[in-house]
Amino acid sequence: MSDEPQPANYCPDPAISALASWLGSPVEPADFPEARIRFRNDRAAASVGLAGLSDADWARHFGRFDPLNGNLPQPLALKYHGHQFRNYNPDIGDGRGFLFAQLHSCDGRLMDLGTKGSGQTPYSRSGDGRLTLKGAVREILATEFLEALGVNTSKTFSVIETGEELWRNDEPSPTRSAVMVRLSHSHIRIGTFQRLAALEEAENMQALIDYCLKEFPGAPPPDDAPARDEPAVQLMHQVVERMADLAASYMVAGFVHGVLNTDNMNVTGESFDYGPWRWLPTWDPSFTAAYFDHGGLYAFGRQPEALHWNCGQLAIALRALADSDPLVVALERFGPLYMEAIARRWCWRLGVEPKGVEADTKLVSLCEEAMRDSEEGPDAFFFACRSSHTRKHAPMELTNTLESYTPVESAHAYWSDAAPQSMLIEEVEAIWAAIDERDDWSPLEDKVTGLRRLGEAHGPAPTPAGHA
Repeated sequence: MSDEPQPANYCPDPAISALASWLGSPVEPADFPEARIRFRNDRAAASVGLAGLSDADWARHFGRFDPLNGNLPQPLALKYHGHQFRNYNPDIGDGRGFLFAQLHSCDGRLMDLGTKGSGQTPYSRSGDGRLTLKGAVREILATEFLEALGVNTSKTFSVIETGEELWRNDEPSPTRSAVMVRLSHSHIRIGTFQRLAALEEAENMQALIDYCLKEFPGAPPPDDAPARDEPAVQLMHQVVERMADLAASYMVAGFVHGVLNTDNMNVTGESFDYGPWRWLPTWDPSFTAAYFDHGGLYAFGRQPEALHWNCGQLAIALRALADSDPLVVALERFGPLYMEAIARRWCWRLGVEPKGVEADTKLVSLCEEAMRDSEEGPDAFFFACRSSHTRKHAPMELTNTLESYTPVESAHAYWSDAAPQSMLIEEVEAIWAAIDERDDWSPLEDKVTGLRRLGEAHGPAPTPAGHA
């Protein structure tokens, strides 16, 4: 996932137009006072044939939102419902963003360019439809580090400062504003299906299932799965596989998303929409990212449970078109698939060849115990395990177990660095302070360079057996 993409030609394909009349509402972007480019992700742009845009054209398309050639003629604010901290809310939707364009990447996948902070929509409720510049900077940092750690994540494609002053209750105000564009493989949420189920729009739900199966193809259900030829059942199996892998990737990365509501769950299994995220300072399952998550619903150690619960809500929605039993069979695969993904991804981050789920699960447990006992953060732990530095005071059982594994050859100079890349909140605040106080973007630029170097050292994350 962190490999440099091959350059692509611009290939527009607004496939969602066939669903647009009931999936979203045409909207107008905000008219911002300024459009000052602060971040353009030319690596991501190269993958969809847009790296050659001049800065003037970049600002025109991603700050003023002039339509891209051959693409959606007008932005589309998507409609969806969702469970927010387990409370069902039918009054949501794209409140400060919209789908701007669809186009194919160099690997043939259909990709979305979606926005955050692009103005009010019919679903803004009392919000101003804007994004703080700090929020955009935080999203750059989150997506770059997640990509480097092998997480299936949206890419922060563009950040443009817009010249407005915003007032917020949870940070010093007034603060600077921005509009962000993300590159994602879909913005179809579990909450999108929940809305169609609530409104009893079975025909539209069938059309959306067909769209997802066509545009986001995945592995077929197991041969013994009941009703495996039914489209709704096929989609359920695919989403469960993707969510199990996503949950495992969060855990191995030591990442806490913070707001794992069903409207934040992309059916492609791609993580997106980063608000109060954190990386673990120490291995603590109770660590939370959102100050308002008083009960710890989305604490680090409860994230697999949260994604499994969300898959259950998709199953409930899909009962409009399928019997319960085949959907439950698909849902019950989550646990075993999650354990397989944890083992696979853990060995990848350690830099060793997997032995098998049983042996690898024991290795995971020993590593977790070592981190708890030493109060060492996961970034430092994994780095020490595979770097050229001598590991101090490693438990003998863990040392012996690791020595029984075959190391993956990696000559990348990153593993000889003095310290690993990390993303604790103090560094995030320091990067923002440099921008806020001195308009100094060099710490952010240096951090992005360092994170991409980490991604090069890791190489692509492993995929499940039988998947591309």
